[in-house]
Amino acid sequence: MPIEVGKDTSKTRKTLSAGGASVAYYSIPAAEQAGLGTFSKLPASLKVVLENMLRFEDGGRTVSVDDIKAFSEWADNGGQNPREIAYRPARVLMQDFTGVPAVVDLAAMRDGIKALGGDAKKINPLVPVDLVIDHSVMIDEFGNPRAFQMNVDREYERNMERYQFLKWGQTAFENFRVVPPGTGICHQVNLEYLGQTVWTDKDQNGEEVAYPDTLVGTDSHTTMINGAAILGWGVGGIEAEAAMLGQPISMLIPEVVGFKLTGKMTEGTTGTDLVLKVVEMLRQHGVVGKFVEFYGDGLDNLPLAQRATIANMAPEYGATCGFFPIDDETLRYLEQTGRDKDRIALVEAYAKENGFWRDADYDPVYTSTLELDMSTIVPAISGPKRPQDYVALDLAAPAFERVVDEYRGHQDESAASDRMLDEAPAPDVIVDNRKSAKVEGEDYELRDGSVVIASITSCTNTSNPYVMIGAGLVARKARELGLTRKPWVKTSLAPGSQVVTEYLEGANLQDDLDAIGFDLVGYGCTTCIGNSGPLQPEISKAINDNDLIAVSVLSGNRNFEGRISPDVRANYLASPPLVVAYALSGDMNIDMANDPIAQTPDGKDVYLKDIWPTDAEIAELVEKVVTREAFQSKYADVFKGDEKWQAVEVSGGETYDWPPQSTYIQNPPYFQGMSKDAGTISDIEDAGILAILGDMITTDHISPAGSFKADTPAGKYLTERQVAPRDFNSYGSRRGNHEVMMRGTFANIRIKNEMLDGVEGGYTKGPDGEQTSIYDASMAYQEEGKPLVVFGGEQYGAGSSRDWAAKGTNLLGVKAVIAESFERIHRSNLVGMGVIPFEFTGGDTRKSLGLTGEESVTIKGLADLTPLQDVTAQITYADGTTKDITLKCRIDTAVEIDYVKNGGVLHYVLRNLAKSA
Repeated sequence: MPIEVGKDTSKTRKTLSAGGASVAYYSIPAAEQAGLGTFSKLPASLKVVLENMLRFEDGGRTVSVDDIKAFSEWADNGGQNPREIAYRPARVLMQDFTGVPAVVDLAAMRDGIKALGGDAKKINPLVPVDLVIDHSVMIDEFGNPRAFQMNVDREYERNMERYQFLKWGQTAFENFRVVPPGTGICHQVNLEYLGQTVWTDKDQNGEEVAYPDTLVGTDSHTTMINGAAILGWGVGGIEAEAAMLGQPISMLIPEVVGFKLTGKMTEGTTGTDLVLKVVEMLRQHGVVGKFVEFYGDGLDNLPLAQRATIANMAPEYGATCGFFPIDDETLRYLEQTGRDKDRIALVEAYAKENGFWRDADYDPVYTSTLELDMSTIVPAISGPKRPQDYVALDLAAPAFERVVDEYRGHQDESAASDRMLDEAPAPDVIVDNRKSAKVEGEDYELRDGSVVIASITSCTNTSNPYVMIGAGLVARKARELGLTRKPWVKTSLAPGSQVVTEYLEGANLQDDLDAIGFDLVGYGCTTCIGNSGPLQPEISKAINDNDLIAVSVLSGNRNFEGRISPDVRANYLASPPLVVAYALSGDMNIDMANDPIAQTPDGKDVYLKDIWPTDAEIAELVEKVVTREAFQSKYADVFKGDEKWQAVEVSGGETYDWPPQSTYIQNPPYFQGMSKDAGTISDIEDAGILAILGDMITTDHISPAGSFKADTPAGKYLTERQVAPRDFNSYGSRRGNHEVMMRGTFANIRIKNEMLDGVEGGYTKGPDGEQTSIYDASMAYQEEGKPLVVFGGEQYGAGSSRDWAAKGTNLLGVKAVIAESFERIHRSNLVGMGVIPFEFTGGDTRKSLGLTGEESVTIKGLADLTPLQDVTAQITYADGTTKDITLKCRIDTAVEIDYVKNGGVLHYVLRNLAKSA
């Protein structure tokens, strides 16, 4: 489908010849010559957004000349001008956990538009959409040559209903492609194959136009593609669906933080060590809702794969994106990964012609800056429950002692939460804190700090051949010394693409990894998304019966509470070579930097330095086995899939025939009974409190993705439908069924509702004041016709871009969330589902107000809301006294007001499409 460029763009439209062809493009220098402003000092990341304004300028219907001039004012104002703009990404990326509910919504919208008298085919992506199935494979089998095939077979058994549905979507919708299971992780496939850095397409006049490759994705780590100078970030499925259907993304011109990198990495350090430090620094700096752009001569020493790791973890440092401009390294990577040579020539010519190229003189205006000398980086890990909990490797063991001390209750809780991880406690403080337990039927004990999961997983690091080859060499050296994993460690290797297997086998390193337990278990997110699979039952029993603090170490991007495994309390992020080393030691209490990590069969001590490869060894192998031909070979039939995928049966039709018996796919209630016209925003009167939550409540807490038990509301729902617990699968895989997902909302096993004293899990007080599940309480309140609110602390909604964290909140009858601050994606998702986010002002917090959950909340005057308006909320306490407080409404833009009036962004789009028919 051709792109609809703006009608008033003749002054900035120019022609460029490159790669044997001529293309039109929208010129930023020409915009300057036309008197629209001075743009030469803009960061490259913001020039991408500016080009979007030039291309879609339409006289003010959605993009005006003043929108373009605002970017010049941004530079003049020292990197600030928060003007609302309408931005249109070139394409959309999805994975199956978030993609299935998005396709469910599109299917439901087809039913909805027909009910309103419209044409079902109006509900169709207007931009290219790629969905990569990568979140479904679980590690049931590991540590043997059969693991991969057995896990794949089980994946198809569990997910056949979902795969049939996605195949229907591929046939029913235009511009929608599916990358089958077993291919790779969406962000790595995007980086290695889908992304083009400069995109081309025909406009409505049939002329070829070149423009920056841009996208949004229904996964927060869509930012990984920023490493290849492609502007992309995560949005909720709701916002992505609107973008697919032609709705521009409403956003404010962001602040851009410049992160200057200098120097080069020293011997023995990895790109993972660098990114963990970057996460810590940017979290401290404060970049929520901002762009981060990396610059400086240090980029000359930073391979693109390592840039992509830094970009991948933008959600962990809170930024909208972590962008790297186009330079020689971008071209080298495009060449290495098999991109068309004419496209590479176009990327270079376009970047240099339009001001996107980073050279030695690149020094734009930034809102603020910070700097890091890469020669200061040391080996490190992050944990036990946040990516920004950075700790140098030589301090990791004493830091873990402090974790044990905190958990065992020997420190003041508030002081412990701000603990300095580089300060080890005195030995006599922690000596009695440790617990250990014998594992039934085994000749070993577990103790606090035993590493029970060691997983090389996630696109974050498996996209980087330097750390993957490094891990293989650690395995080789360990194998030569007769070492293997400790018997209590569940090991796994789940690369983000088949190319990784190609080069590990080409270097003969896969045999070495297999020998110490890191057999291939699948191509997918696995442990990083919580699909770590069950531990050996005896190990699980020993941990839970004795309340041990078991540990996981993974090469992923997230280590939030309850995410990795229900049996594991402490989770650490580490480089792939360190993951192998921790599998060999099996213990977080060991000083990995200085003490022996294992012993050879004849009793000789082995230190980390004995098995750690040199940078030269790694570079030599990377040069030899990571080839253009490997990428071209593995991506030649990327959409074809294996025999299992080809055998998945699908029936056609423009609307979906919802199978009533399905426990995976159900028609959601959002559009049923919709009127043709929007209403007004209703006041919130006498609302009950469903939950009072603390700081850093993540979307994992709100909408968990992992396993669940039979005694949970979701488990009971499935059991009533004759689904056996072994077939429950995960919350993530059930996102196409709103009945399961609303029962799983606020159901994380580690969430703490402050309305209850010391209780973990998805519980609250019902209308009768008795403890019950969040779901059951919600149903009871809704039966009474009582609206609900949720209170939270700082950084509410951090983490993954889970639309179900907002959808579930909506379906539980929550009309507003009141918190100290919101993370970007979740705030947008709440608005997109018609739930109003409010922020405390004037120093008020849930604690200062003394909230217990027995209060009621009234917020009036909402029918006349304006963006970011202050409103008065009245809190009525149990004794009848009242207190008025001022809240800031976090509906940030005018179009978001319209979304909430309609009941959500999809309702808004659906009504407009129906009217246009």
